[in-house]
Amino acid sequence: MTTVIGMTWKELMRKKVVLMTMIMTVLFIIVFSFIARILGNTAGVDSSQQLINQFMTGASIVTLGFFFGSFILAFLIIFSSFSSISGEAEISMMQSMLSRPIQRWKWYLGRWLGYTLFGIVYALVLYTAIVVIANIYATVPQSLGLHVQSFLLFALTVPLLVTVTLLGATFFSALGNGVFMTMLYGAGWLGGMVEKLSAGADMKPEMARSLYNITGMISLVMPADAIQRKMLAVMLNIDQLAGMFNVDEQMRGGMGLGQIPSATFVVYTSMYTIILFLWGMRRFYKKDF
Repeated sequence: MTTVIGMTWKELMRKKVVLMTMIMTVLFIIVFSFIARILGNTAGVDSSQQLINQFMTGASIVTLGFFFGSFILAFLIIFSSFSSISGEAEISMMQSMLSRPIQRWKWYLGRWLGYTLFGIVYALVLYTAIVVIANIYATVPQSLGLHVQSFLLFALTVPLLVTVTLLGATFFSALGNGVFMTMLYGAGWLGGMVEKLSAGADMKPEMARSLYNITGMISLVMPADAIQRKMLAVMLNIDQLAGMFNVDEQMRGGMGLGQIPSATFVVYTSMYTIILFLWGMRRFYKKDF
């Protein structure tokens, strides 16, 4: 299985999608630093107001950073793994690999671990870059415990996307799986965006309830955006600050947080990932190549 993991990493380094992701990351850091420097030039009326302004500016900066950073992370995960099964079968590489003395579940698990570990390492680099840049130009929470929790939530999207992508690869062709995953992730992002924008809108209760039901169902199918909102809420310690001032309302210019998922939703996402992983492994075990 370690051989499969090493093979996966070597393939990732050879693929142009990794090179493109690194180029996008460098450009993102440069542009994000420029935007953070502009947003960080704020001043308060007094020391207490200055502290609040710096915190709200830092909250807006990290929200903006992770809003775009999540796209880069998803791009790396989806476009590096969407052809891992069906694409390899199309070029007859799967037949040569599975003819060797390796059990199918070990091959599938090795592939999954290869993509997941690579994605988590990249997520750590991206998370650190966003937080450090935001802290240079504003104030972000310094609690190590909060950052550990928020990073784990940020990294949770990696095994989620890898699992769904590998499962999709057992159903669709390489191109079809890439289109499917792009549309699925886009639907989750759109549902989250609608929920964020509607959180501050003046709507009738019936309309708001119907809208939240729709976005909630989308989040159940693709929880990536909802997990990101939970990550930001944990990092900014929204639960404790909500009684002091309306954090989300003041962050509306930074795209806000919308409805913050509960801890139960995090458990659901973990169980959802495990179930889809076992389903994908079972389908791969019975799949003919």
